[in-house]
Amino acid sequence: MALVRKGSRLITVDGVTYRWRVRKRPSRPAPLSFAVEQADRRGAVLLATMPDTTPADWIGPPSTPVVPSIVAEVVRRGRERGWRPEQTGPAFPITVGRDIWASR
Repeated sequence: MALVRKGSRLITVDGVTYRWRVRKRPSRPAPLSFAVEQADRRGAVLLATMPDTTPADWIGPPSTPVVPSIVAEVVRRGRERGWRPEQTGPAFPITVGRDIWASR
């Protein structure tokens, strides 16, 4: 599984460049999620699910935007939990708690 380049952004975390993209227009009210992959090679994708709903979901509290500092922290935590972006394989899901917002 590879990310679409259109609409994606680059970020460098601990000397490695990654490409990330927020999931657009979910089919139903859904948690805010984004995907990350290593930019220079195809491998396993990190799928991060946040506790907030998407910004398009007008019911409920406003969502926190996904900013580069959050993406960097999620990449670090994914690596700690066993995500290996340089190896091919299935997507690596990670659920992110609200503690990341407190640290940014």
